[in-house]
Amino acid sequence: MHWPSKLFVTGTDTDAGKSYATGWLANKIAADNRKVITQKFIQTGNREFSEDIQVHRKIMGTGLLPADLLHITAPIIMSYPASPELAARIDGVEIDLGIVDQATKTLLAEYDTVIVEGAGGLMVPIKGDYLTIDYIRERNISAVLVTNGKLGSINHTLLSLRAISDAGIDLFAVIYNPYFDKDKIIAEDTRNYIRGWLRNHFPDTLFMEMSNH
Repeated sequence: MHWPSKLFVTGTDTDAGKSYATGWLANKIAADNRKVITQKFIQTGNREFSEDIQVHRKIMGTGLLPADLLHITAPIIMSYPASPELAARIDGVEIDLGIVDQATKTLLAEYDTVIVEGAGGLMVPIKGDYLTIDYIRERNISAVLVTNGKLGSINHTLLSLRAISDAGIDLFAVIYNPYFDKDKIIAEDTRNYIRGWLRNHFPDTLFMEMSNH
């Protein structure tokens, strides 16, 4: 498997299961003898440490890493659990995306692959009209979209796929998170429909199903 040096994990919505999928993907890449680390793009709803990074490390079984303690893996943390745009206004801070870029660059000097977990979905506002999808597009990062089997996921997934296509972003993989498979009929149909859609519209994109956590 050829793993890109940078991947950006986004979701069909805020609670798609991105953090679990990010840790799971890191383990998959590590199993291919690649040195891999995860990074949180912007963390909201925390103060000192990123809870999402802690989830990643728990799944990866590593405990907090030196880069975590130096805040390289979560360079921007804001206290209010909201979009970065709103959280920054509440905390009275200016989001400097150059800090994120530098952190990723620092990690890439030591690791083969850096997996960056986003904040919410593609259209989450960062600063004014500037959205997460703009960040991914401008930096030419391959995207990984996390989806699940909740009612409404087909709609959310296809909207996200259309946005990715329109932005000219490379879609490396779609990860299906089975954690939310409460209705087996809907979940199975959702899984099959998305897999078929990728086959027809994104033939080079991987469809990956997480092991349940």
